[in-house]
Amino acid sequence: MRWQDSLHLALRAITAHRLRSFLTLLGIGVGIAAVILLTSIGEGLHRFVLAEFGQFGTNVINLHPGRQGARGGPPGLPSTARDLTLDDAAALARLPKVRHVSGSVSGNAEVRAQGRVRRSAVLGVGPQMQEVFSMRVGVGQFLPPDEAASARAFVVLGPKLARELFGSANALGERVEIGAERFRVVGIMEEKGQFLGIDLDDAAYIPVVRGMALYQRDGLMEIALTYDPEAPAARVAEAVKKLMIARHGREDFSVLTQEDMLATLSNILDLLTAAVGALGAISLLVGGVGIVTIMSIAVTERTGEIGVLVALGARRRTILALFLGEAVVLAGIGGLLGLLAGAGLAQLVGLLVPAMPVATPWQYALAAEVVAVVVGLAAGVLPARRAARLDAVEALRAE
Repeated sequence: MRWQDSLHLALRAITAHRLRSFLTLLGIGVGIAAVILLTSIGEGLHRFVLAEFGQFGTNVINLHPGRQGARGGPPGLPSTARDLTLDDAAALARLPKVRHVSGSVSGNAEVRAQGRVRRSAVLGVGPQMQEVFSMRVGVGQFLPPDEAASARAFVVLGPKLARELFGSANALGERVEIGAERFRVVGIMEEKGQFLGIDLDDAAYIPVVRGMALYQRDGLMEIALTYDPEAPAARVAEAVKKLMIARHGREDFSVLTQEDMLATLSNILDLLTAAVGALGAISLLVGGVGIVTIMSIAVTERTGEIGVLVALGARRRTILALFLGEAVVLAGIGGLLGLLAGAGLAQLVGLLVPAMPVATPWQYALAAEVVAVVVGLAAGVLPARRAARLDAVEALRAE
């Protein structure tokens, strides 16, 4: 039998029972649509998180006090580890390939101006912080490169904090109180938005020494540096580690490259997307059960037809291929409809809920269609084998 004739017979069998075929297609289609919709949301979240981290650059290395591992705890928690110091930051700035360095401390404090009070994030940072994290000043200037020990009481405000304290008035040159000190406003940052739930526009930036005094800290919470983009991250990180070990006498710090962090985060989000897609794929099993049921009924109803084909000389493998083809066609069409429905629903979700990032990963879409065909093939095996094993005489007698 030619493949064209087999396809014709399969399509005729499907269209002969339209409602039954439609319900079978629906079972597969719902499964594929669920996979596409869920993976689209997962992939959109993946891209959103990576973009959030990527906006601060990918050639960044962060140092934290305390070593992670069996002898240390998470960075930032109190420990017996030696503090990171401003001298450490100065020494790192002299390394080859290192471009910018900024030590920092952070916390929350009340910021007061013109009779208004707002509790915001107050960050003690170095004068190169904006270069390290790819941030820009909208009005005025950033903190000047004063000597660390004699840094002047200047502050740069986030745009939201500036509006809350000064309204529409020009904040440059005005005084604000943070803790027990008064600071002069020298700049307003550009809008940056939120970063993983943290409003970067509602923050104040003061010299790191002033920040250490505000939070009564003897050392830095973090040192961040950027390096030449053409330099291998691993090589720069190794140079940083060697210098710090030479200064501290042991490895009592943690080094984390932005490249490693993004790679780890990407792997986690890939697993999350795959897991979400697997949950949607459960619906495909239901569709597979539907195909087994429908094909088993079809074998019973077409026993006489099978007997005629065998009597006319059709081989057993031809009968097997005929019923397998019918199952694959059902699953393939259902998968295609589900693919279109899932992609359409994903786009609709993106339009109705703009805050939810949605991106359809077409590699998952193609994989889902292949899985649908495989499900149809697997589900059609038992009914097709049963049909192929029917005895011609018994089949004709049943008719």
